[in-house]
Amino acid sequence: MATGGGWAPARSVERHGAPPPRGGGGGGTRSKSVAPGPRRPSPSPARSRPAPDNGGSSDSCRVRVSVRLRPKNSEDLAHGSDFDSCVELQPESKRLKLKKNNWSCESYKFDEVFSENASQKRVYEVVAKPVVESVLEGYNGTVMAYGQTGTGKTYTVGQLGKDDPSERGIMVRALEHILSSMSFETDRVAISYLQLYLESVQDLLAPEKTNIPIVEDAKTGDVSLPGAAVVEIKDLEHVFHLLQIGEANRHAANTKMNTESSRSHAILIIHLQRSSRIKEENSSLSNDTHNIFPDDLPLVLKSKLLIVDLAGSERIDKSGSEGHMIEEAKFINLSLTSLGKCINALAENSPHIPTRDSKLTRILRDSFGGTSRTSLVVTIGPSSRHYSETSSTIMFGQRAMKVVNTIKLKEEADYEILYKKMEREVDQLTSEMERQQKLIKSEKMQLDKKFKESERSFHDLRMTSNIRIENLEKEKCQLESTVKTLMRDLEEEKGQKNLLSEQIAELEKLLNKNKQQQLENLSRTKILTDTTKEHEKEMEELLRQLQEERHCSSSLKDRMSVLQQELCDAQSSAQESMARELEKKLTKVTEELTSQVQSLKEKISGLISEKEVIYEELKSTQEKVQQEMWQRQGLEDQIRRLERSTSDNYAEESKTSYGMVRSGSGLGNAAFVSKSGKIREALSGQRGTISKIFEEVGLPNVLALLKSEDLDVQIHAVKVVANLAAEDINQERIVEEGGLDALLSVLETSENTTIHRVTAGAVANLAMNGSNQGVIMNKGGARLLANVSSKTEDPQTLRMVAGAIANLCGNEKLHLMLKQDGGIKALLGMVRSGHADVIAQIARGIANFAKCESRVISQGHRKGRSLLIEDGVLTWMVANSTRFSASTRRHIELAFCHLAQNEDNTCDIIASGGIKELLRISRESPRDDTRNLAKKALDSNPAFLREIQ
Repeated sequence: MATGGGWAPARSVERHGAPPPRGGGGGGTRSKSVAPGPRRPSPSPARSRPAPDNGGSSDSCRVRVSVRLRPKNSEDLAHGSDFDSCVELQPESKRLKLKKNNWSCESYKFDEVFSENASQKRVYEVVAKPVVESVLEGYNGTVMAYGQTGTGKTYTVGQLGKDDPSERGIMVRALEHILSSMSFETDRVAISYLQLYLESVQDLLAPEKTNIPIVEDAKTGDVSLPGAAVVEIKDLEHVFHLLQIGEANRHAANTKMNTESSRSHAILIIHLQRSSRIKEENSSLSNDTHNIFPDDLPLVLKSKLLIVDLAGSERIDKSGSEGHMIEEAKFINLSLTSLGKCINALAENSPHIPTRDSKLTRILRDSFGGTSRTSLVVTIGPSSRHYSETSSTIMFGQRAMKVVNTIKLKEEADYEILYKKMEREVDQLTSEMERQQKLIKSEKMQLDKKFKESERSFHDLRMTSNIRIENLEKEKCQLESTVKTLMRDLEEEKGQKNLLSEQIAELEKLLNKNKQQQLENLSRTKILTDTTKEHEKEMEELLRQLQEERHCSSSLKDRMSVLQQELCDAQSSAQESMARELEKKLTKVTEELTSQVQSLKEKISGLISEKEVIYEELKSTQEKVQQEMWQRQGLEDQIRRLERSTSDNYAEESKTSYGMVRSGSGLGNAAFVSKSGKIREALSGQRGTISKIFEEVGLPNVLALLKSEDLDVQIHAVKVVANLAAEDINQERIVEEGGLDALLSVLETSENTTIHRVTAGAVANLAMNGSNQGVIMNKGGARLLANVSSKTEDPQTLRMVAGAIANLCGNEKLHLMLKQDGGIKALLGMVRSGHADVIAQIARGIANFAKCESRVISQGHRKGRSLLIEDGVLTWMVANSTRFSASTRRHIELAFCHLAQNEDNTCDIIASGGIKELLRISRESPRDDTRNLAKKALDSNPAFLREIQ
C-alpha cells in the first residue's frame, strides 16, 4: 500500500490550554449510593489557544461520555416480554435507570443519552462532530465506542452506508466532514487503519505488515506507529475503498451473541496538516506566535484524530466460543481490563497509571489523561439477561467521565513555503550575479584585446630584430641537416651491409641445423684441408732436406773429385796406402748418400700419392658444398621474393587473413567477405609455396627465428607464422610446436610497433580456433593484449589487438577470466583512437560477448548483472549507438538487445536512458532479427513497459 507524503518533521510549538465548555453537566452521579469521586485538576499552562465554544461547563476538557441503547433483537424478544428490559432512558434529563429487579434500580447521568430510535446523524453530531471540529482547529482528538459484544459498537462507528447515506457511521461521517472543510491546495489529510489482534498491531491496509512496533517519544510523550501505512486521501470514494479493504482484512467470527463479532480492536488514525489561519482578534495567540516565530515565517497546524472500535467484552459461557476463539476472547478481555484499570487510576488521581500493561492502553495513552479531546460512546443492550455486562459498561463510562485531559495545539513552521521563497530570492541573486559576471567578462575581453594588440606590436618589433638571426640559424640547420643526411646514409649502408651479413649467417646457421650431414661434410673438409696443409708442409720440409742432401752430395762429389785428384797425385807420388784408405772412405760415404737419397725418394713418392688422394677427396667435397650453396641460394631467393610480395600486399591481407571478420560469428558483412575471399584466392598460391618451404625447412626452425636478435629477421618470421596461422589446418600444429608460447614471449618482450601489430594478428588468427582460446587465456594472452593496447596509439596495432580480444569474447566460458585480466576494460579503452576499423572490432567483440552471455543466462547457467555493465560498456553504447558506420551500428544494436534480455540489467538500462534506444532499434533497425529482438525485450519486461507509459 502506498504511503502518503508531506508529513515531514518540522520544528513544533505546543500551547496548552483548556478550551471553553461544550455543554453538558458535570460528572456522572448515581441517584442512590453512587457518588462522584475526586477529579484531577486541569492544568493551566502559560500559553493556550481557546477551543471552540459550544456552551456549557467548566469541565469541558474532561472525557465526554454518551450512552446508546440498542433496539431489541430477535433473541431478546424470544426470551421475554417487554417488561424484561433492565434499562430505562430519560433523554430529557440525560439520565439512565438500570433496574436490577422490580424494586431495585440505580440512576446515572451522562453527557448524552441516545434511545434505540436515535439516528446515526444525531449520534455523530453529538458525539463526534465537536471532536472533529476541534481536530480541524489543530487539536488532537479521540472518538471511541465501548460495550458488550453485540450491542452495536461497529454499527455506530464503522458502518459504511455506501448505498444508504443515513446509515453511515462515525468513521465515514468524520472523513466526509474533514474533506469538505479542507483546501487541498494548502491542506493534507491521510489515514492509517490498524487492528489490535492477539496483542499484535496489524495493518488493515497492508496485511503483510504485522506486529508493528509502538514508539513513544521520551521528550513529548507522543505515541507513534512507524511501521504503519499512511495513505493520503482526496475524495470520499477513495475513503470507501480503503475502509472496505480494512473491513475485509479485520478478524470477525460468528458467536451465539453476534453473528459478526469483531475479534480485534479497530483503530482508524486520521492525520491532518493545515495552514495556520490566525485572526487578528485572537490577540493572545498572536502575541505568542510573534514571540516564538518571526512575522514572515509561515505556520502549519498538525493534528490527529483516533476513531476506535473496541472489540466487545464477552463471557465464554454466553458467547459459546470454542478453540481459537477462546484465545481471542482472552486477549480481548485482558486488553479491556487493562483499559479499565487505567480509567480507574485516572479517575482516582492515582500517581501510577498502568498504561504499559497492554498495547491498547499504550496506543490510547494520549486519549485518557493526555492532550487529546476525547469523546466516548458506550453501547448497551436492553435485555436483563445481560444485566451484569450492562452494569459493568455503565460503570466504565461513569469512571471515564472523571478523566480530565489537557488539550494542546501543535503549530509548526512551514519550511516548504519558506524554501520556495528563499529559492526565488536565490534565483534573483543568481541572475544579478550572472549579469555582473557578463559585465566583468566584457571588460576583461576589452583588456585582453588591448593586451593582444600591444603584444602583436611587440612581436612585430621582435620579428624584425630576429630575421637575421633566423636566417643564420637556417643556414646552420641546412648544413647540419646535410651532414646528418650524409651520416645517416652512411649508417644505413653500414646497417644494410651488417644486415645482409647477419642474414647470411642466420640462414647458414639454419641450413647447418637442418642438414647435419652437411655439417659433417664441412667438418671433414676442414680436417682434410688441415691434413693437406700439414702434408704440404711435410713435403716442403722433405724437399728442403732433399735439396740440402743434393747440395751435400754435390759438395761430396766436389770433395771426391778433390780426393781423386789427390789420389792421382798420391799414386803419382807412390802413396798407395793413403789412397786406399781414402778410397775406402769415399766408397763408404757414397753408399751412405745413395741410401739416404733412395729413402728420400721413397718418402716423396708416398707423399705425392697421398697428396693426390687427398686432392681427390677435397675436390669431391668442394663440389658437394658448392651444390649445397647453390641450393641454399635458390631457397633464399624464393624467400626474398615471397617476403617482397607479402610486404606489398600486407596491409590489405591483414584485414582478412588474421580472422578479424568471420562468417561464423554471425556479424560479418557479405560484401566484405566476398572481397576478402578474392584476396585469399590471390594469395593462396604464395601460401602454398610457403607451406612447401616449411615442409623442407621445418616449423621448429621457423619458430626458432622468432627469438632472433635481428629485428628484420624476427619481423619476417612473425609474418610467416601469421600467414600460416590464417589457415585452420595449421593452427593446432603451431600451438603444439610451441608457436603460441613464442608469439606471447615476443609480444611481452618486444617494444617494436610492427612486432606488436603482426604478433597480435597471429594471436587473433589462433584465437579463431575454439580449442586454442582456452590455452591463450591460461597463458596470459588477454593480459598481454590489454597491456599492448595501453602502450600504443597505432590504429593498425589497436585493430589487431581488438580483433584478437573480440575472437576471445565469443567463448562464454572465458568471460569471467577475460574481465579479470582486463580484456573488457582494454576493449573499451581502445575507443580513444577514434579509428573506424578499431571501433568496428570493438563493436564486434561487445556483440559476441553479449550474445554468448545472453545465451548462458537464458539457459540458467549464470545469473546477475552483465559483466559488460560493470566496466561501463552500456553507457558507451547508449551515447554512441548512432555515430558510426552501418555495420558497426548493427553490432552495437545487437549487443544492446541481448543485454536487454537479462532482467538483472533492467535498472541500469533505465538509468542510462536505454529505453529510448530500445524503442529506436525496434522501429528503425535495418535488420528484422534485431528489430524483433528489441520488441521482445520491451514486451517481456514490465519495468520497460511502465517506463514507456
